[in-house]
Amino acid sequence: MKRGQNPGRDYRGVLRELVDGDWRDASGAPLRIPIRAIEVRETLDGAEGELVRKLHGNGKICVVCDSTTEAILGARVTSNIGGDCGTLILRNPKSTVDTAERLRGQTRHADALVAVGSGTVSDLVKYASFLAGKSYSVFPTSPMNAYTTGTASLTDTGIKRSLPAHNARGVFVDLQILAGCPQRLINSALSDVVCRTTAQVDWLLSRAFHGTPYSDVPYQLLAYDEESLFANAHRLRERDLDVMASLVRTCALNGLGSAVVGTTHPGSMAEHMVSHYLDMFAGDAHPGTLHGEQVGVATLSICRLQNRILRADAPPVIRFANLDEAFFARRFGRDNAAEYAACYAAKALDARAAEKWNTHLAAHWDDFTAPMRAVMLSAEEVAAPLTAAGAPMSPQDLGFDAAFYAEAIRGARFIRDRFTILDLADDSGLLDTTTL
Repeated sequence: MKRGQNPGRDYRGVLRELVDGDWRDASGAPLRIPIRAIEVRETLDGAEGELVRKLHGNGKICVVCDSTTEAILGARVTSNIGGDCGTLILRNPKSTVDTAERLRGQTRHADALVAVGSGTVSDLVKYASFLAGKSYSVFPTSPMNAYTTGTASLTDTGIKRSLPAHNARGVFVDLQILAGCPQRLINSALSDVVCRTTAQVDWLLSRAFHGTPYSDVPYQLLAYDEESLFANAHRLRERDLDVMASLVRTCALNGLGSAVVGTTHPGSMAEHMVSHYLDMFAGDAHPGTLHGEQVGVATLSICRLQNRILRADAPPVIRFANLDEAFFARRFGRDNAAEYAACYAAKALDARAAEKWNTHLAAHWDDFTAPMRAVMLSAEEVAAPLTAAGAPMSPQDLGFDAAFYAEAIRGARFIRDRFTILDLADDSGLLDTTTL
């Protein structure tokens, strides 16, 4: 039997239904996703050419990887695609818009791109191909939710942004490759998806205060694997392929949920804002921790805060904070003060709104919090799978100074226009970072 002819167990399940257009939400409505193929197999060795050519035709393919992922999988992918297929190896690539712009020029002669790598390579190829109007596919080398999203997380003018891009045509996961990646990368992926609870609560909070459009379809998708993944997280240390497949599906469904609703709200709220703040302002003191690791620790902090405020017997008392551009210039410097001030203004509750909300919450606190309490997990429930997998659990585990982490908790609300528990807590005088 030739390589690639035996796919082993079919680990796609709900992913197959989504690609085929057969999945329906709780209301019976069909769900359409923009990705044409998602393959999750024990091995893809020998099948790469058929998978890629089916989606991208017989034109010139450029496989993009870094020096590490080229050795792990990139060389094999290029060889097995064959034909007019070459490799571009990025040397120590940075997740910046400038790097993506350079990549666009470096791949100008290719008809389609294939990313082989994790978050940095994937997002750079995603954004470069989007700018060039070319299609792309991705072969992950570690588990992560970025592969199925239509946005790219890149730094531009010093600010970490989630930039509109496009979806991959194909996402091709070789579980044996992922099982061979460092445990730290596996734990980072797990840490990045435990935020379902905090993101959902924040999104519901934003809907309540600002009428932000909300859908529970992303959470119907995530429900397939969450309980089992949490219960079996310890088996990720053993590189169990069934549990690895569960993690891969959860990551993929996390990204697809955002693609379906057209916003990253389903899986990126206060906990991600804290992680972005750490990356943006740590400077040379950044310990080199991964985004997912930071999200996991931040999720625990945000989860504790949500439970403390939203499960309280009485509502918080909101105060109007009239923060002007001068405040943001003093706090963050003049360069991006106007942008941060605009983020704050888009969601700030003025004096009249604060008074109105205080009256409403005093009379209807239990009804107001009921939807959030229904989907909220305790910090102990979130911590359990992270502990089992050996993931970082505290700012100290990450290597961040406690004072700087507290600053990130206090300041993260100002770098995005999304309303979260951080806004409610800070405007109510309840953002006590010593308890987080």
